[in-house]
Amino acid sequence: MSIDTEIRHTTKAGSNIFLELGFPADEAKRLQAESEQQINDTQLLKEQLMAELASWIKESHLKQVEAAEILMVSRPRVSDVVNKKTSKFTIDALVGMLSRIGKPVTLSVG
Repeated sequence: MSIDTEIRHTTKAGSNIFLELGFPADEAKRLQAESEQQINDTQLLKEQLMAELASWIKESHLKQVEAAEILMVSRPRVSDVVNKKTSKFTIDALVGMLSRIGKPVTLSVG
């Protein structure tokens, strides 16, 4: 038995994936806008959490290796936090790190 791995179609960057999936144009436009908003909201939240971690590292005068030990992550992960590489982290991972340093995250809706 063989597994079919042939690529039949690729979506160009910046294209509306919902339009390519066959949604009507107005629905595809709405879905694309909602998707972009959710991505932006998530990005902003991650940046805020990372800024809090970076501030703690700076205020505590910690080297990245020292922060890594306290946060229970590798030194390169601390570097990724400090450099705000949001795509490398989930919100859960960042919340967990903040919890480890005694900064629990509170969610406010609205």
